Amino acid sequence: MKIPFLGGRPEEPAVRDPEGLAELLSECELLRSHAVRAGVRLDDSAESLEALDQMVPNWRGDEETLLRLGNDAGLYLGTVIVHTVPGAAWDLRADGQPVIRLDSGREFDVVEAGQEWAAGGVPELSQLYAEVAEE
Repeated sequence: MKIPFLGGRPEEPAVRDPEGLAELLSECELLRSHAVRAGVRLDDSAESLEALDQMVPNWRGDEETLLRLGNDAGLYLGTVIVHTVPGAAWDLRADGQPVIRLDSGREFDVVEAGQEWAAGGVPELSQLYAEVAEE
């Protein structure tokens, strides 16, 4: 019986669905639309990251697009890592930020990396991928 002023039973911890989380985070709609217009095929490969690095950054003049595209770029980087680096998986930090966690326990904030890439082109997404893949 849940009587609000008496307090209820402790809530069960949320059950995480790794596959559902990965699917949700891989959407990257804005990045995908920019890539299509630039003729870049996003196939979740390391090569697609290299192609993104070569795109003309015509989004830098629009602050809202810059923020959203940086977020998408980071999520796409994470998607490529999860699909190609053994033992890599999505995780959510306590603050809700999605990160990549490797078997070694090392954590990568790919969203922050995507924001930096969108704003200045450095570090390149392919370079970040190479660093993670070395682990």
